[in-house]
Amino acid sequence: MSEPIPGAKAHIDTARTLAATVDDIPANTALLPIAQVGVIGAGTMGGGITMNFLTAGIPVAIIEMTQEALDRGVATMRRNYENTVKRGKMDAAAAEAAMARLTPTLDFAALAGADLVIEAVYESMDVKKDVFGRLDAIAKPGAILASNTSYLDVDAIAACTSRPASVLGMHFFSPANVMKLLEVVRGKATGAAELVTVMALAVKIGKVPVVSGVCHGFIGNRMLSPRQQQANAMLMEGANYWDVDDALLEFGFPMGPFQMADLAGLDIGWHRDPARIESLRDALCAAGRWGQKTAKGFYDYDDSRQRSPSDETKALIAEFAAKEGKAQRAISKDEIRERLLYPMVSEGALILDEGIAQRASDIDTVWLNGYGWPAWTGGPMYWANHIGLAVVAAGLEQHGLPVAPLLASLAASDETFR
Repeated sequence: MSEPIPGAKAHIDTARTLAATVDDIPANTALLPIAQVGVIGAGTMGGGITMNFLTAGIPVAIIEMTQEALDRGVATMRRNYENTVKRGKMDAAAAEAAMARLTPTLDFAALAGADLVIEAVYESMDVKKDVFGRLDAIAKPGAILASNTSYLDVDAIAACTSRPASVLGMHFFSPANVMKLLEVVRGKATGAAELVTVMALAVKIGKVPVVSGVCHGFIGNRMLSPRQQQANAMLMEGANYWDVDDALLEFGFPMGPFQMADLAGLDIGWHRDPARIESLRDALCAAGRWGQKTAKGFYDYDDSRQRSPSDETKALIAEFAAKEGKAQRAISKDEIRERLLYPMVSEGALILDEGIAQRASDIDTVWLNGYGWPAWTGGPMYWANHIGLAVVAAGLEQHGLPVAPLLASLAASDETFR
């Protein structure tokens, strides 16, 4: 970590305040009343989302398809509250009062009285379209219908209803009862009152809301994608995966991309066929290297979850690099850092240019509150302004990577992101 960039803290505070506002909606727009919330899905995300509202004093009806899944979800919420009490973050009476606001049910019709319904089911467009079609048939007039999707097209989901103005995205981050960021995804038809109501409600439940337009991955995950692409590419070119992670740790991130993959689970989205090996991840999963859950992923893990490089992983990487015919070379920490971070800034410039984010500081707020971007920098766009957009553009060109038109034009005129 370096010395804090001058003005970073003030920028972060101002950015957070600005992010809660919507530029093109009058400040006096009346909010819709939210007295009862419905949540569809009692898994990790659904349960965590539900806890935010229960803690804030808002009753929630939570829906599941089976009694077993429902009971498991309720038990997890109760255990989370008990742990919060043990840590002294909440008293026992408040935790009991929160759980008393919960109505667990298998009856979809229980959502009929909710003012806001949040869908937190499997990340599949077909599944979500089905849920919203059913929801449209029973939700009361004026209810806000929200999807907790992390990537999918909110406009396509809204089109499955007769009330697209009532539909938006509420992308919570895991664990949803802890993480502060909430990307509020504004569809092309989302109503002004619906949007500002959810933005205000987000603050009430202790979140930091940021408006995003509709695109694959919204703001945060869209910018994560080019970083991961470069991390994977450098492995094939000869970089050690622990050096890639360490480059981000030294910059101030809590973890690097391969640590993060191990924590999340390499088997997420895996096709489950050990004989079908089309990627390094397939090979790792076929070898039982699923991440921290199996004590081996990219890294080997001891009983205290301390990581160490794996000879098996190194051999698999060498095998895939040989298949791709990639010449191997030593890659410096400076190059690693530039190839991980500069493409994120360029993607952020595209997000600004397309109007997906209202302002550059909103992008900073997303990354500071949802992805562990180090606060000493003020966020990716503030950091890029500080080191110089011409430096970022030149670095991208040097590494043969695309430079977003907005980044190129601002760099050429010695201007900054706004």
